[in-house]
Amino acid sequence: MLELTQRVGPVETAEIHDHLTLPYELRMRGRLRAKTDTGYDVGLFLDRGQVLREGAFLQAETGEIVRIRAADEPVVTARIEPGLGLARLCYHLGNRHVALQIGSGWVRFPPDHVLEELAERLGATLEHHRAPFDPEPGAYAQAGQGEHSHSHGHSHSHSHSHGHSHDDTHSH
Repeated sequence: MLELTQRVGPVETAEIHDHLTLPYELRMRGRLRAKTDTGYDVGLFLDRGQVLREGAFLQAETGEIVRIRAADEPVVTARIEPGLGLARLCYHLGNRHVALQIGSGWVRFPPDHVLEELAERLGATLEHHRAPFDPEPGAYAQAGQGEHSHSHGHSHSHSHSHGHSHDDTHSH
C-alpha cells in the first residue's frame, strides 16, 4: 500500500504517478484507505482540517505523487442571472451553512429539498445531475495561510473566567 503523507505544490505532469478520484465527503478526511484510478491501494495519513481540493497533489513517503480528482456525485446546480440574483441566492444558501460551489451564473450544492425550494423561490432553475463537487473552502479556511509579514509591536494580555490569565506576545 502506498502511504500518502504529504501535501505538495503543483508538479509537472510527468511526475504524477497516479490519480485518486474521491467524492467531497471523502476528500474531507485526513485518514482514509482507497484505490487509485488504476487500482493501486493507497492510504491517506494527512493533517486533519483541510479538504483535498480538485487538482491537489499528495506525495508518498517513497516519493510518488498522486493527483486528487473530484468524483462525479449527485448534485443540484441552480442557474440564475449573474449579479444581484446570484448574490442573493449565494447569501440565502450560505446563510444555511451549506457547502456551495459557485460559478458564473450558477451555484451547486448537494440535493436537499428545502434548499432546492428556496433556490426556486429566488428565481433559480434547477438541474439534478451527477458532476464533480468542489465547494468554496470558506472565508476562514485560508486565514493565516498567506505570505505576509508585519509586527504589532505590542503584546496582548487576556484574562479568562477560568481562574488564570494568558499573556500572549504576537510577532508576525
